[in-house]
Amino acid sequence: MSASITTDVSNYGARGYGDLSHKMKALTWQGKNSVKVVETARPKIIDEGDVILKVTGSTICGSDLHLFHEAIPDLQRGDILGHEFCGLIASVGPAVNKVKVGDRVVASFQIACGECYYCNKKLSSMCERTNSSEAACKLYGRRTAGMFGYSHFTGGFAGGQAEYVRVPYGDINLLQLPNDVPDEKGLYLSDVLATSWNAVVDTRVEEGDTVAIWGAGPVGQMTAEFSFFNGANRVILIDGGHGKWRLDFVKKILPKLETIEYTNLPKGESVTSTLKKMCDGRGPDVAIECAAGEYTKGWAHYFERLLGMETDTSELLNEMITSVRGFGRCGVTGVYTGYCNHFNIGSLMETGIHLAGNGQAPVQKYWNDLLKYIRQEQIHPLHMVTHRFKLEDMETVYDLFNKRDPGIQKVFVQTKFSAPPTPGAPTLTEL
Repeated sequence: MSASITTDVSNYGARGYGDLSHKMKALTWQGKNSVKVVETARPKIIDEGDVILKVTGSTICGSDLHLFHEAIPDLQRGDILGHEFCGLIASVGPAVNKVKVGDRVVASFQIACGECYYCNKKLSSMCERTNSSEAACKLYGRRTAGMFGYSHFTGGFAGGQAEYVRVPYGDINLLQLPNDVPDEKGLYLSDVLATSWNAVVDTRVEEGDTVAIWGAGPVGQMTAEFSFFNGANRVILIDGGHGKWRLDFVKKILPKLETIEYTNLPKGESVTSTLKKMCDGRGPDVAIECAAGEYTKGWAHYFERLLGMETDTSELLNEMITSVRGFGRCGVTGVYTGYCNHFNIGSLMETGIHLAGNGQAPVQKYWNDLLKYIRQEQIHPLHMVTHRFKLEDMETVYDLFNKRDPGIQKVFVQTKFSAPPTPGAPTLTEL
């Protein structure tokens, strides 16, 4: 297998890396809060380990909204978006020998080489060979792995919100899907299931714990479900504002769930004080942040972010640190890009709080076990899937998702290659 790959191929038609004689539909970033479905060149084999995939399913992740808002650096107009996708293998490079044309597969959202120090430790999200960004190295002290559809800050790879996608190191970054796992379940092994599972495992949720989760979107929902799966006695889900409907949505699926609507607390109460009262004055054992650092609650952080004085807000981090019991455990799963102000490091140090950056979850560490749990019906991806849309409607879907349109939790996006909806999955919504 080649030790290096071609990076910065974020639009197959822009630099001659695509097949201009054959076109496809793809969703592209066109500037802040602007995306567009375009006709562009199909991908072609560039490196010997490449696989070309016919996309049969993709979706929108909450972290795609950070790109939509231009909160992630180094986006270029015309970049093809989308880091969660599954499909049928259309062609393979000469070095590919584990997967073959015609296989049904799901892709890891991060791109791993399979051979470097981190890949050998099953920490694929830190692969040393697939991200050429110097900016990422300077900001973080090291690079993350390359990621599909997630800016040149993560290698500049075209994403899967398209009819075709190039998958580098195809033998490493594709998982074959068995016939009893339809696309509407297998797709979410790409990111959200592994990310939620990692949030629970990395914060060491165990038998009898009380877990508080900030953010009731798909990752927060599945983190709640996985917390119960791991033996948590109580799970408290926190959301509000435009997303408050999600609390009721998740509670219908998880009847044991407790909720806090932070925008409807009694005067003088905060999330921290409410959690203390709910948990014998001490607070929960574990706090997990599944929202993100770009969503401000107070005016100070709003203006500081607006003026470029910080990239992320510390408000939810501070709520977690002050809410958990002494020597409690906090995990950060929502996306944070750079720096934040007013971080309560005193509370962290003085009360023995363990704060973990859960990182970009190492998908390949978990996806075989998660696939097994899906097949055994121990975990249920369809619990979060509310809608099915066409790729051609993605401009409108991004707008709906951005507004947290009531009722839209996780979506399945079909292409011309998709199979009909599997029983129990949403049918097509026409826009």
